[in-house]
Amino acid sequence: MDLLQNLVLGFQTSLSLANLGYAFLGALLGTLIGVLPGLGPIATIAMLLPSMYTLPPTSALIMLAGIYYGAQYGGSTTAILINVPGEASSVVTALDGYQMARRGHAGKALATAALASFFAGTVGTLVVAAFAPPLTSLAFEFGAPEYCALMFLGLVGAVILASGSLPKAMAMVVLGLLLGQINTDVITAVPRFSFGIPELMDGINFTVIAMGIFSFGEIIANLGRPPGQRETFVRKVTNLMPDKEDFKAAAPATVRGTLLGCLLGVLPGAGPMLASFSSYTIEKKLSKTPQAFGKGAIEGVAAPEAANNSGAQTSFIPMLTLGIPTSAVMALMVGAMTIMGIQPGPQVMTANPSLFWGLVTSMWIGNLMLVILNLPLIGIWVRLLTVPYRFLFPAIMAFCAIGVYSLSNNTFDVYCAAVFAVIGFAFHKLGFEPAPLILGFVLGPMMEENLRRALLMARGDWSVFLTRPIAATMIALAIALMVMIALPAIGKKREAVFVEQE
Repeated sequence: MDLLQNLVLGFQTSLSLANLGYAFLGALLGTLIGVLPGLGPIATIAMLLPSMYTLPPTSALIMLAGIYYGAQYGGSTTAILINVPGEASSVVTALDGYQMARRGHAGKALATAALASFFAGTVGTLVVAAFAPPLTSLAFEFGAPEYCALMFLGLVGAVILASGSLPKAMAMVVLGLLLGQINTDVITAVPRFSFGIPELMDGINFTVIAMGIFSFGEIIANLGRPPGQRETFVRKVTNLMPDKEDFKAAAPATVRGTLLGCLLGVLPGAGPMLASFSSYTIEKKLSKTPQAFGKGAIEGVAAPEAANNSGAQTSFIPMLTLGIPTSAVMALMVGAMTIMGIQPGPQVMTANPSLFWGLVTSMWIGNLMLVILNLPLIGIWVRLLTVPYRFLFPAIMAFCAIGVYSLSNNTFDVYCAAVFAVIGFAFHKLGFEPAPLILGFVLGPMMEENLRRALLMARGDWSVFLTRPIAATMIALAIALMVMIALPAIGKKREAVFVEQE
């Protein structure tokens, strides 16, 4: 009964005219950036963070959430039509989706991706609605030791699930932790690592790092690629609806992908991306005709699309209930909530229930909007692919620079973003994934604060982390993950997963 009452409250909030408009805008922007290769939800949300000051918190979060799961939809469009995944999680969709398009079944592939995504998004939203309250009740049992252990587990998970080598992922997390130390100590009020620069006494602005590394850095990297790498595959898209046999083949794959995405979406790291690859592998192993995969199997489109969209929905659970971001996008969402004066964590549901449930119900409304957007407007998305980078990226960089300057009306932030742009480009060239850095930067100060608070409460006794059951369990899980990934067999399997993803 409480769940129904909460959902009614959520729909009353999300169905207001203003929030419907922001949900539509977020879904539209998300689809647009998903369609355009080289852009993504991280860069777009980073660019929009300065504008969050002027919006109501609920409307702002509804729009940002729409951008995130909208990008999961849009990424499949280019993956199917021109074999260029707009999003990392759409890489697997391109394997069979593009082959279907080449055989004249682009419409079926696009419709299958949209319908599987809508089903998965609906289930993912129900999972968030059903399991978020129990997790919130559990979260109220958390004290400083539990929060510290949870953040430690999140950082370990970010390292393990980051693509690329483990040493590089560890280095990025450590760098994020070090950057998070540039601030004024919360307990002693002594500036740390500010080098006498007044602007650094409050720490490096989160938006500056996110925009510099993801927006500027990715743009520079994309400009370094030859224009000839963009394959054009524009043709009239017909026969949008799959037939009975297609539905029969795609339905079980969609259900399995949805369930897998719901499970993996709550894990720290690249949940949707890992879910899409894992679901494709499972479908290939379960199929009676595995040789058809890679040649246009409709299950190879339905399963990964369902997995990455349900994973995108359930990745909100740790962020909303515990205040712990599980990915770079969720870290940006936490940053947006902080900007608007909202402390992420279990108190959000009790202190501001209309925001919490309005955001949850807006996910279903946004997914419905995306089905409407992605099928009739396919022709428009295809035409956008022909916009030359030389026109697109200068406008984006100018918008980013204006957004960074508007944070505090200080050119120092612009200079910092320029420095991080160079760093982000270097990361791209050297094969370092920047997402663990963002997680380290966000979680590091919070983990340090809770660590010191726990030790103060325990009078310096480190056993407080072992005598409290929840904290001890999470530390044990983190250690188990580190031991498992150190085993040669598991390490090779992990490398094989990410090599095949690339």
